[in-house]
Order: sequence, then C-alpha cells, then structure tokens
Amino acid sequence: MQLNFCTPVVILGVHYGSLGIARSLGRLGVPVHGVHNDLRIHALASRYFGRRHHWDFARASPANSVEFLLDLRTKLSRDAVLIPTTDDTAQLLADHAAALRNVYRFQDNPPALVRQLRRKWELFRLATRHGIPTPKSLLPRSAQEARQFADQIGFPLLLKASDGARFEARAMRKMLIVRTASELTENYSLMEDTADPNLMLQEYIPGGDDAVWMFNGYFNRHSECVAGFTGKKLRQQPIHTGATSLGVCLRNDAVQELTTVFMSTLGYQGIIDIGFRHDARDGLYKLLDVNPRIGATFRLFVGADGTDVARLLYLDLTGQPLPTTALVEGRKWLDENRDLFSSRDLWREGSLNLAAWLRSLRGIRETVWIASDDPVPAVRMVAELARRAMRKVWRPVARPFLDVR
Repeated sequence: MQLNFCTPVVILGVHYGSLGIARSLGRLGVPVHGVHNDLRIHALASRYFGRRHHWDFARASPANSVEFLLDLRTKLSRDAVLIPTTDDTAQLLADHAAALRNVYRFQDNPPALVRQLRRKWELFRLATRHGIPTPKSLLPRSAQEARQFADQIGFPLLLKASDGARFEARAMRKMLIVRTASELTENYSLMEDTADPNLMLQEYIPGGDDAVWMFNGYFNRHSECVAGFTGKKLRQQPIHTGATSLGVCLRNDAVQELTTVFMSTLGYQGIIDIGFRHDARDGLYKLLDVNPRIGATFRLFVGADGTDVARLLYLDLTGQPLPTTALVEGRKWLDENRDLFSSRDLWREGSLNLAAWLRSLRGIRETVWIASDDPVPAVRMVAELARRAMRKVWRPVARPFLDVR
C-alpha cells in the first residue's frame, strides 16, 4: 500500500527538538510549517521548513492563539496536522479541541488529563493513586513545611517547579539540588511564589546521570501501545538535573510495562515522553515526569525501519496504517552544543576524563544539528558558538582600553 504524505504539518513552537520533527517528516515529503515567536532561530533555517509563521504562544492569550490557528488554517491548502512541542501548546489544543478539531488533526486527550500529567505535583498524586512508584514529594505551603519535610527525608533534596512553564516565564531554573538547610531556606524564598505555590520538594534518588531512564512511545485511539522505545540518559545539561545531551537506546522491560499499564489505564492517546529514575536502594523505577506530547529527545528513539513517534502520529492522524517497528539497541543520540557544556562541567567536577568522554561517543547515530542533507542549522550554530568564544576572549583584552576615560 502506497502511503500519502500530502497533508501538511504545523509545528507549534520551534526548538532543537522541532528540527528533528521537520527533518523526519520533511524527508518523507511532508510539507512542514513552523510557528515561533522569533523566525531568526537556527532550527528554522532548515531546508525542511517550507513555511515559517510568526506567533508568540507564551505571550498571547489562549483565545488569540486559537484565533491565529483558525486564521492560519484558511491559508493552508488542506487539512493539517498540529504538533505541539511545549506543555503549554499541548494544553492549548486540549482546552480548545472543540474549536479546532473540525479544521485540524491532533492528538486529542481530555484537558484534565493533560493538566495532571504536565504538572508534577498532580502527576505525583495521580501516579500514587495508580500504584506507580514515585520519589517522596511535597508541595509545601510555607517555608516551615519545607523544612519539616527536609527533616523527615534528609538531604540532598530536589526543588522543582510543579508547573515548569511558570518558572520559565519568570526566567528561573525549573530544578535545583539543595544539600543543606541553609540552601533550602535561601532558594525556597527566592524561587517560590507565595501567592500561588508552585515549588515542589522531592526526595533525591542517589545515582549517576545514567540512572535516568526514558520511555518514548505512541498510543493509538484505543490507548494501546503500538510502539514503545526505552533508553537512558548518559549526560544531561545542566548536569544531574537537566535535559538529555547524550542518550542511548536500551531495552528495559520494567520501564516499558510500567508506562504501558499506566497510560492504558488513563486512556491516553498519542505521543508520550516519560522519565524514570532507577532507585538502587529498593530496585524500583520511580516516575519523575511526563510530557503529554513529543519530547525534544525523540530522535534518539528510531526503529530499525526509520520509524519514530512523529511519523507514527502523522500516519495515525491521516488514517494510514502504522508499521511495526523495533528498538535499535545501542543507538546513541547527541545534542552537540549542550553536550559540550555538560562534558565541560563534568570534567570540572572531576567525574569525566578524556578517555571516558571518547568512549562515550562510540555508537552515535544521530546528532541534533549536523545533518549532511541539511547543513545550514549546524553552520549557524557553530558560528554562534564561535562568536560567544570570541567575546569571552576579547572582553578581558579590550577592558583596559574601554575603561580609559
């Protein structure tokens, strides 16, 4: 059966993960549109973005964003598939599905379920109800409650945003490890919004970056897992708490089963991106976070036939058969610029040497920026890194001359 790739895709919010979507679908011949608040960003320089549209979902009201999407639909030649790349755009589609589903195609989950999955405190309560292991957590209402929790659990602890988008809007880190009572007091007062508490405390599970496991998969309209991939983080940026900078595909039946049972029980449909951490103290995999949408690391998880979750979503929403695919054990994916800084910080920490770093690069099958058929984004990224390096070198040299009155 011949597949049809004429239906366009509109990516809502463009970042390094969106570049992977554009390349994956664009190589099939799918027309790809990108929507972002800055059309100069490096990812949008990809040859696979056929059209670029300016809109700021973070600043616009939901009603205005819906109006923008409805207006955009009138400019497209046919129905289109919407792919949200942030929690907020995923929530936007869920909240306004009634207005959008007649003119667009997108994964359609109840708004309350999307909200529960994206907000870490609600996720903790949801997972606990369904018997999914999680680290001990608390959403304190005061600094006193935070200190009492620390006395019970002990240090180190994680301070993390329940709703990460609110922290991003305040230009704050979404997660921080605190190791002493004074660090907890200082950072709690700095980070928390006392009028609307959003700062969650969580037990820190010991172990290296490679204790973090990921599930990336697709659930059909009957909430059946038609493809599931597992793997783990090898490095993160920021180190120990951030996004994957180097990851590897590895089979993990326990993570696969936990996720499949949880999502099927919830009636979830579409792409899901989930993080777990292995707790060597009790042997359990404990749920850390859920992205009810495509994750930025999704191109780590590519089947032996080239299938990824973006392609599965596209085929499913356009009414085409879904292929059966299998995990490629040992496949590695690298985010070049993030891993450069991650490796530097681990070296400064004393936990990474040159030999270990070189060994870690074996088996890399794909990188975020470098692609032989799409070189411009990588060229622009390298140019930006070079400019940053030159500024650091130039400033100390130029400062004595600039300070002369």
